[in-house]
Amino acid sequence: MNKVYACIDGQSNTAAVIDWAVWSAQRLDVPLEFLHVLERHPERAAISDYSGAIGLGAQDALLHELSEIDAQRGKLAQEAGRRLLIAARERAAAADLNCVDGRLRHGELVDTVLEMESDARLFVLGEHHRAAGGARLHLDHHVERVIRSVKRPVLIATGAQFLAPQRFVIAFDGSTTARKTVAMVAGSPLLAGLPVLLAMAGAETVLARRQLDEARQSLAAAGFDAATALVPGEPEEVLPALLKSQGAALLVMGAYGHSRIRQLIVGSTTTTLLRVSELPVLILR
Repeated sequence: MNKVYACIDGQSNTAAVIDWAVWSAQRLDVPLEFLHVLERHPERAAISDYSGAIGLGAQDALLHELSEIDAQRGKLAQEAGRRLLIAARERAAAADLNCVDGRLRHGELVDTVLEMESDARLFVLGEHHRAAGGARLHLDHHVERVIRSVKRPVLIATGAQFLAPQRFVIAFDGSTTARKTVAMVAGSPLLAGLPVLLAMAGAETVLARRQLDEARQSLAAAGFDAATALVPGEPEEVLPALLKSQGAALLVMGAYGHSRIRQLIVGSTTTTLLRVSELPVLILR
């Protein structure tokens, strides 16, 4: 586990993904490698597959021309990917990061990520929504599939611009997963030196306060300036406003749940917070 892998695709938040990856690699003191995966989209493949239309009068010349167009499209995509990787490496070098590489692959993003997993310290990728704000109904399918497939931490850039975090918030619920998240944060250099807020949503109880205080003490013992907040209500309803009030911050949480049902989807709280959070999100496993 000795690299940060940044998955870039040339969409609107690619610069933010690059900058988050550079920031992470510098904090972890590990090399950075950019990944650009050329996926074959079924809807495009269907356009060029006219083999079943021969009996309807399709001409060989037309089929040949369609094949040439498809091949040209592939060459252009490959060249665009190569230039994207060059630009990403140049942007990283401008930020004084020297150990940078780039890789162009054909296939599926998730398959590529899983192939690199054994050598990964962290994956960074961008989230793309078809709608903004409260209209966000679903996670980007690439994000969701990567999160539920890999066992390495995943940092998700949710916006088009990078702002170096001045603090971070841990979504804490007192569970075993949440306590493990706290322990991982305490033992990693990625967030060292940043103030942290442990945020819990729920009723004011002696147990909740004790769990929060134990987590705060663990982080304080590791050198963090840690504070706590217990907000009444459901996490997906009350935490977004709290997160928005934190300014340039990073949301940290665990991928909740390992039941048979939740092997198919990310835990509901994780999914919802990812969908509604305007902050970049670090998910720990």
